[in-house]
Amino acid sequence: MKFNLENIIRENVKGLKPYSSARDEYVSDGSEMVFLDANENPFDNGVNRYPDPQQRGLKAVLAEQKKLDPKNILLGNGSDEVLDLLFRAFCEPKTDNIVTLPPTYGMYKVLAGTNEIENREVLLAKDFQLDVDSILKQVDSRTKLIFICSPNNPTGNSFDEASILKLLKNFTGLVIIDEAYIDFSEQTSWVARLEEFPNLVVTQTLSKAYGMAGIRLGICIASEATISVLNKIKPPYNVNELTQAYAQKRVANVLRIKSEVTELLEQKKLLLQVLPKVSFIKKVYPSDANFLLVKVDDADKRYEQLLKKGVVVRNRSSQPLCENTLRLTIGTSEENIKLVTALKNLS
Repeated sequence: MKFNLENIIRENVKGLKPYSSARDEYVSDGSEMVFLDANENPFDNGVNRYPDPQQRGLKAVLAEQKKLDPKNILLGNGSDEVLDLLFRAFCEPKTDNIVTLPPTYGMYKVLAGTNEIENREVLLAKDFQLDVDSILKQVDSRTKLIFICSPNNPTGNSFDEASILKLLKNFTGLVIIDEAYIDFSEQTSWVARLEEFPNLVVTQTLSKAYGMAGIRLGICIASEATISVLNKIKPPYNVNELTQAYAQKRVANVLRIKSEVTELLEQKKLLLQVLPKVSFIKKVYPSDANFLLVKVDDADKRYEQLLKKGVVVRNRSSQPLCENTLRLTIGTSEENIKLVTALKNLS
């Protein structure tokens, strides 16, 4: 099936002329200038000027690391803004629909509801893999987006490459692969296949492996044409100056980030040796992420017991296929020792 981006853009977005900010119209080249164009406060305090609306410095660093052109990147106020932009650019309220694959990241469903878009849910198979035939049966002429979280949250596993390829080749809308946890996985990022599939969109985040959840910065990687559509509707200054400056400094510290990821993976290995020995843990699911999903005898009971011992985990029992499961984020060595000690002392 042939993908045509023009066929899925909302009509009002096609004719939309994006807001042109002062910093879009004049881009500083570093020259000493008197800036009287943006109605800013002229007294320098470090943040009195508007930030770069296109985050050029940060995008240049990310593009070099990911072997991309900056034109393939859009940055947002967290991945949630990026996901919301996809809804607002391509999904007509009360008319279009999307497909999500529970158990998965809950914001896809929330954003569908917020934007008045029908959410067609197709459960994962019992091994937490994609049921591609069932997904494609749910697709019709009004299906605009399919959301795939890989590695998946809360299950932790990555999805089979052949299954994703089948969707990319047989769906005429956008396939969004949410790679929030890709830095912890041995799987190759789908960014490497971007030129093959014009309907591929990859989202990533600086909240997990990069350790910057507090500054809220999400990444959208897609064709230049798709990014251009999203740039039409994004707020002009959606990523603030402090976030851009902090992120650029942190992202450039490649060795530190790799070291932290390596340490977390080592800690995960240690937990994988210990957790199966805990009497009430029935199963530890395979994980390509910085967390483990574990099946226990009574998740509600164990969750409350851990709270009383000062350990906060996530009870995922309300999710489909996740009855009596707890999600355990990989912490520091000291935190993991406290977790294991608490688990071993529960009765």
